[in-house]
Amino acid sequence: MHRDLFTHFPPRPARVHEACGPAAMGFAALCMARSDGAVLWVRESWRHESINPVALAVYADPARLLLAQVKDQTEGLAVMEEALRDGSVPLVVIELGQDLSLTAGRRLQLAAKAGGGTGLCLIPEGMGSNAAETRWRCTPVFDAGAEADSTLQRWDLIKNKSGTLGAWHVRWDRAARRVDVVSPAGD
Repeated sequence: MHRDLFTHFPPRPARVHEACGPAAMGFAALCMARSDGAVLWVRESWRHESINPVALAVYADPARLLLAQVKDQTEGLAVMEEALRDGSVPLVVIELGQDLSLTAGRRLQLAAKAGGGTGLCLIPEGMGSNAAETRWRCTPVFDAGAEADSTLQRWDLIKNKSGTLGAWHVRWDRAARRVDVVSPAGD
């Protein structure tokens, strides 16, 4: 396993990245923990589940979270593009349910470059835009020896326009407020 996670995480600023898998929201929370300032989270209002800012307190001050409820993906992409272009928030997260066209992905990349912020698209497994700088598959890892609130995850970097791919087992260290790379069981 490639051990040099911190050349890839947190994701490069002035770019848009993607995360998929059952732990993608955890990946977004850890990106929030590693960013400074407000974080804009864009989601469609029809989604039944909600974001609990207090649950994010383990990672970052919940007061930093700005939640934008939009009517559909088109409106959400417009909000994300404007926020990235403006540059007033260092991280913009969007939950996507449909494919992102190359044109829409490219517009987001240009907006991120102009504003200097980081964009993160949470996508369903198997989706993704060719315009994305990186794509991460994030899955929880069961660890029988860990505490009940273990945050152990496996992050696979499955697309990287700027270099190598890799896979890491990571855990959030609450006390140190950082991501730690841990050896998988049996290593």
